[in-house]
Amino acid sequence: MFSRAAVVASCVGFILIGALQALYGPSIPAFRDAHGLSPSAAGLALSAHFVGGVAGVLGFDRLFGRIGNRTLLGSSYLLMAGGAAGFALAPSWPLALGLALLAGLGFGGIDYGLNQMFAVGFGRRSAAMLNVLNAHFGIGAILGPALIGLVGAEHYTLVFLGFAVLTLPLVLCLAGVRDEAPPRGGAEPETTDKARNRSLATVLGAFVLLYVLHVGVEAGVGGWEPTHLETVGYGATAAASATSVYWLMMTVGRFLVAPLALRWSAPAIIAVSCAGMTVCLLLAAIPAVAPYAYAGVGLFIAPIFPTGLPWLGRAAPRARRAGALVIAASMIGGVAAGPVLGKAIELSGIRAVPLVLGAVSAVCLITTVWLIRATSSSVSPTHTMTTAPAPARAVERTSAHARPDAHP
Repeated sequence: MFSRAAVVASCVGFILIGALQALYGPSIPAFRDAHGLSPSAAGLALSAHFVGGVAGVLGFDRLFGRIGNRTLLGSSYLLMAGGAAGFALAPSWPLALGLALLAGLGFGGIDYGLNQMFAVGFGRRSAAMLNVLNAHFGIGAILGPALIGLVGAEHYTLVFLGFAVLTLPLVLCLAGVRDEAPPRGGAEPETTDKARNRSLATVLGAFVLLYVLHVGVEAGVGGWEPTHLETVGYGATAAASATSVYWLMMTVGRFLVAPLALRWSAPAIIAVSCAGMTVCLLLAAIPAVAPYAYAGVGLFIAPIFPTGLPWLGRAAPRARRAGALVIAASMIGGVAAGPVLGKAIELSGIRAVPLVLGAVSAVCLITTVWLIRATSSSVSPTHTMTTAPAPARAVERTSAHARPDAHP
């Protein structure tokens, strides 16, 4: 489905959406100064972005297969670029929030569209290519805050405008994207059997749970690691550096797992990832090894979002909305993690942060084990994912992560 140039452009697109998501947080002080905002009001920019992202995923899912892939991606790039530029230049905060939502709409279309197309477009290499694609999201998430730090938050308008300008050339690279999905193959006939439909709904529910919880852990570590490390005796600089290493290890982990995904099945990779993530979170409760344990969490959590999408596509090839549900769930999980984990940590204390997150991670592991058993008839237990997920509609969907943060 992609020429080499289009693959490169897609990876650049994921760098840009990762950077856009990460630009809002470091720019909050400048938002407050420019518009006279309270901290909570300034934080609404990222919330508007995520709301737009979820709407983009669900909205473009309805168009996927009805309009060409190039139109879907091209309109998403233009929405994101226009929204980002408008956000930078908006004279009032309500208008800026509306444009952040517009940028998020394009963000969601790109996130959903490219993940779907990579899931069906590379055959047995789909899981590997999805990890490479989503690793570039992590690169953008690292570069965005670094750029704000370099030029200063007060110049956020120039950064957002530059981001919009860099997005536009990607539209020119869409000629290398195939407009239709590969022909459907091997899909089972439609069934009205109620028991079978209930079983499918249960499997989809388990995938949604896995995505919500693992993104919750991802966001929880990113948000609470600095506070936990300072509470157990580390300095503010060391705690911030350790958190940066955590995000870096997420990016590295996706690159490292790409060749492994050519040899090992998606269920096996995700099971090992959930187990390793849980062990590392438990080790993070020991102050002496906590920074290294959090880095391990980043390494193990990295493959779950992109590797789970091909598994979902093979397990539920006829579920048309499956990919949109799990990608939207991942965004919702990132948003919900803050208040839900915050309440749990308020009740248990800061020192219990890794244990609370470890309990959530353990549920991810249990869910993964259940999914392996439930999908054993449709997911081959062999080492390789030998075929691409069967599309469920005319680019009909398989689904697929994401994811992937992000949300990240």
